[in-house]
Amino acid sequence: MGKTVNLAQYLFARLHQLGVRSVHGVPGDYTLRALDALKPAGLRWIGNCNELNAGYAADGYARVKGISALCTTYGVGELSAINAVAGSFAEYSPVVHVVGCAARKAYKSKAVIHHSLGDGNLRVFADMYKNVTVASASLFDPDTAPDLIDKTLEQCVKESRPVYVELPSDMVGAEVPESRLATPLDVHPPKNDGKLEEKVLDAVLDRIYTAKQPYILVDGLVAPDQIVEEVNEFVRVTGFPTFALTFGGGIVNSKLKNYHGVHASSYGSLDFTPYTDRADLALLFGPLLSDTNTQGWSAVPKKASTIAFRRNAIEIGESESHALHIKAFMKKLLVRLEPKRLPSDIPQALSLPRHSFRAEPAGLENEKPLAPINQDKFYRHISSFFRPHDIIVCANGTPLVGGRDFILPPKTKLINSSIFLSVGHMLPATQGAALAQKELGTGGRTIFFEGDGSFQATAQELSTIIRYKLDVYIFIINNDGYTFERLIHGLHEEYNDVAPWRYLQAPEMFGAPNDGSYDVETHDVGTWGELAKVLASEKFQNGRGLKMVNVRMAREDVTSNFRAALKLAGQQLMVDPGDEQ
Repeated sequence: MGKTVNLAQYLFARLHQLGVRSVHGVPGDYTLRALDALKPAGLRWIGNCNELNAGYAADGYARVKGISALCTTYGVGELSAINAVAGSFAEYSPVVHVVGCAARKAYKSKAVIHHSLGDGNLRVFADMYKNVTVASASLFDPDTAPDLIDKTLEQCVKESRPVYVELPSDMVGAEVPESRLATPLDVHPPKNDGKLEEKVLDAVLDRIYTAKQPYILVDGLVAPDQIVEEVNEFVRVTGFPTFALTFGGGIVNSKLKNYHGVHASSYGSLDFTPYTDRADLALLFGPLLSDTNTQGWSAVPKKASTIAFRRNAIEIGESESHALHIKAFMKKLLVRLEPKRLPSDIPQALSLPRHSFRAEPAGLENEKPLAPINQDKFYRHISSFFRPHDIIVCANGTPLVGGRDFILPPKTKLINSSIFLSVGHMLPATQGAALAQKELGTGGRTIFFEGDGSFQATAQELSTIIRYKLDVYIFIINNDGYTFERLIHGLHEEYNDVAPWRYLQAPEMFGAPNDGSYDVETHDVGTWGELAKVLASEKFQNGRGLKMVNVRMAREDVTSNFRAALKLAGQQLMVDPGDEQ
């Protein structure tokens, strides 16, 4: 018999091969022996404050590195994390959730064990996870376990969605062949049918060449679909007017002359609908067309004039769909595209609005120093602080909308949510993103914008940021409660209030060292002059340690044009959206 490794070592070695270097989670008695195998596999344990936050952190890590790992105990731990995993499923974030569970004999005897429902059905939680994962591996047999691990991890990468690994405590030490680890996992996308691909390419190119008023619309799944470079090249070569949806902000290089910003219908800072509503061709890349992402579907192009490029399908018009993988298709599309045959003159594009500061974001020099900070201008001005390679994270709420006005330097990454919108998601996700950024060593900074209500939901993870000495900026948009909800319904109702925390005292409470080993800065600003002073500081700009800024804004202040969208959201809660999607 050849050399062997135990099953936990095998699993963690495979994760390491895929680029994982840290595992988030909370320990439990069913997981403890497995966790001993992390260090030998070259993995670091990141202990979060609870399993839900660990899931959020793994989500943020995966959005930066392309895969992450989460480890929880059976029952109480995995159920705490399932909300985060569901969000990763909805938004295509590849998280490997390893669940330590009871020994196999407990399953056979239907024992009444702790963390169970007491009815002997120990598979009930694994069954729940089938709805929010694309594959699972129940490691109950040493002979089949390695193959199950390999296939499940391959699916995680190929589908860019969570998977579930069920590891019984008595299987941790099961010996499996080490030789399998020498064969890399197959994570390459499937090959397309050549004849079908050529047929669809012909059809797509014909629509492109004959279009009179085309545009490109980029959404957030372009990133997990791994076609960011291809889409940017397509935008550059065609020269077609290009917009992003909120979830797709930051994907297109803003230096490209034909990129005009985020398309939010008539609810954005700029209104592109006079052009898009009359377009005869919309090229839609990586769509996730939720109501929030498209302002009540008002930014969704008409199906008859749309070609949608999805991960595993190219959809032309209202009813034509072809099973093709997007990565290979995009490469061939760029090769076959003939620039000379593209529409050479699109007169309507000349009238498209474009921010004069899009190329170079404006600073605060022209603002009155004593004037209060407001939502309309804050996100444009803060863009002057950004640098290439920064990761910028926007929490759900006012930062999600405000971030549409960012002017992002090349090679920055914007992380936000489009459909699941779980309150508190993004603070732990920022921890995961900052950790991934540190591991990659790109030199960029992690900059996070979050409302006061969201911060209160998962504030514990500030202690994890401090514990592992991560470099993070946190701008708390403090407008005294749930402003979005106030403007949808209940403007003055108590249920939209939050407790008035002293946010800048949080680092001390959460254990920030005062021995010089970790730099912590806190600032309270409410005027443009106060903000300008903070941003001008070289020490603040260096990106080292924790920089926390409490940005005071008016209670009911939101981006002006978005007020109408919030009113629309309130109305839509009372109606059936029908087939708008």
